[in-house]
This record gives sequence, structure tokens and C-alpha cells, in this order.
Amino acid sequence: MVHRLTREQARRIAVHAQLLSAERPAGIVEAIDALTVVNIEPTAAIAPSADLILWSRLGWPYQPADLTRLVEEDRAVFEWGGFYRTMADLPLLRPEMATRPHSREARDWLAANDVFRREVMAKLRAEGPLRPADIPDTAQVSWRSSGWTNNRNTLQLLEMLVLRGEVAISSRDSGGRLFDLAARVYPADIPEVSAEDSARERAERRLRSFGVARAKNLAQPIEPIDVGLIGDEAVVDDTPGTWRVDPEALVAVEGFAPRTALLSPFDRLVFDRKRLEEIFAYEYLLEMYKPAVKRRWGYFALPILHGDRFVGKLDAKADRKAGVLRVFAVHEDAPFDPETTEAVHTEIRELARWLGLDVQGLPEA
Repeated sequence: MVHRLTREQARRIAVHAQLLSAERPAGIVEAIDALTVVNIEPTAAIAPSADLILWSRLGWPYQPADLTRLVEEDRAVFEWGGFYRTMADLPLLRPEMATRPHSREARDWLAANDVFRREVMAKLRAEGPLRPADIPDTAQVSWRSSGWTNNRNTLQLLEMLVLRGEVAISSRDSGGRLFDLAARVYPADIPEVSAEDSARERAERRLRSFGVARAKNLAQPIEPIDVGLIGDEAVVDDTPGTWRVDPEALVAVEGFAPRTALLSPFDRLVFDRKRLEEIFAYEYLLEMYKPAVKRRWGYFALPILHGDRFVGKLDAKADRKAGVLRVFAVHEDAPFDPETTEAVHTEIRELARWLGLDVQGLPEA
């Protein structure tokens, strides 16, 4: 069966799958489980990405300290590959960990530094958790790159060992990440899942989290955004080619209950910019890497979702010293009607309340 979807239906499936309709998830673990991953980008012009992503789903009950507890004490959530994930997904990642690192250059470097690796593991075993700066760099061969990792041997090794599942990120604080032996962070009784079963289940879960996705898409270094032949085939009006749709998500079209949300630039609903344009007809670009004079929407503009459409961008910054959320602009892709203006302004005030800040610069609705 090939499902034919209007763009409105595709949008509603995608929004509902990403927990951004009116029905909110019950808690943090439930939200991460449904989303499969939550981005950890720490840039905090307003709040770190993970906090914005979870707040936009859970609302004011969400507090960053609750996520910290789940990661560092309860061990119900863990960090791998730049994302938070539920510990229940760890067995599905084990086959992937066994293939890391993927590049021959990295594998050769790791082999050449086997003594270094054993020394780092021994230090973690004796003293962990530790920061990279706490571990002496005794690499036999330095890591060479044209980027910021050049000669950062200890950090590079730890990153590789995390991807391999030998080391894990134990916690984070203002000084960064602390690393420890994976055996002291991950549970001991991890069930074995074959590579084939793991790949299939991860793709199934990914499609459920997207609702509608491409079978093939641009390759990603850690977390794919395509789903293969999982789900049912679909065509979406006015978009090229075919899609895959979660058959259970088709019911989301019926009785779709909208709400307004402010999203992180690293939110999975907006991460795939091509899908964003094809289904939502929405143009978005994170501009914090651009010179200020070349920015259209702002340093860390938040996409504004209203119902099943993206309607604009919020250019704002949390000034915690002054105790205010400074609103520089609410960019309207098309002029807002009064109902949209009120909904967007209400959500901005809710964001400020959650941050414990007053709003400054928001015009009257």
C-alpha cells in the first residue's frame, strides 16, 4: 500500500510524532524514549539545547536538575555520540559500538597508541571519574588534524573509547565532562542484540519519532536521519519522490490538537533542513557562526511552531545577570493574525517564567 498524504497531514504526523501537539509526555524518560535522542549542544544563549528540547515538550514542570539526576544518579539516561538516550536503548547501540571507530585513520591511531590506551584505562580504574586534563598525555603518536582536535590526544582517545563502549561519560558540570569506566556507568546485565535486529529496531524507533521520513538521506556521523524500508511507503503532495510513514502515526491526523512551541535550533523536528522545507515550507538556518552583520534572524533564533506550521523565529537572549529575557525581535514569516500573536507572546512569557526571568522588549500583542 502507498499512502497519499497532503502536506498538512504530513506536518501533523511529524509534529505529533515529535511530541509537539497538545498532548504532552508524562516525564523526561518518556519524552527521551519517544524522541529516541536529545541533542546535547551546550550553547546557552537562552538555555542548553537539551533543556530547551525537553522544556518544549514537558512545559514548566521540566527542570534541568531532574535530567542531571536521571543521568548521574539514577542512570536511567546516558550520553553517547552527543545525544542523551534512555538506558533501555544501550543494548541497541552495542553492535554499533563494536564497529567504532569507523575511519581507518582513527583505527590505525588507536592501534599505535595501545600503551596509551591501557594507561588511560588504568588511571580511570584507579581514580575515575576524571576530566581529560586530569589524565597525562603519554601518546606514542599524536593525533593530527586541521581542526581543534589537533594534538589533543587525551580527549581524542577518550572520545573514541566512549564510542567503543569502553569508557562512558559519568557526569557534566561547569568544567565540562567527567569520564569513567563504562562498567561503572552502564548496567552489568546488558542483553545481547544482533547487529541486524539492532539496526531494524533502531530504524523502527527512528521512524516512530519522525512520523514521516525519507528511506535514504544524507549520511550523519552518529545518528542517522533516514529509515530504510521500515514502515509504509507514502507520497506527499507537492514533494518529490517517496517517503516512509509510520502506519500507527496515521491516526495522528485525526483529531490533531495543536499548540504553540519555541524550539531549539538543534531540535530533531528542524534538524533535517531539506525535509523542513519540503513538508513545512519553512526556511531556517542557525546563524551563530555567521558575522553579526550577515544574520537575518539572530545569533540563536528559535523556530516558532504554531499548530502544524512554522510561522517565524524568535531572536532573544537570556541575560541572567540582569534577570531578563531580552527579546530583540519576533520575526514573522508572514504577518501574524491576533490569535497567533497572542499564542506566540504567551509562549515567550512561559519561556521567561521557566527561566526565572522577566521579559524585556516584547511588544504588546
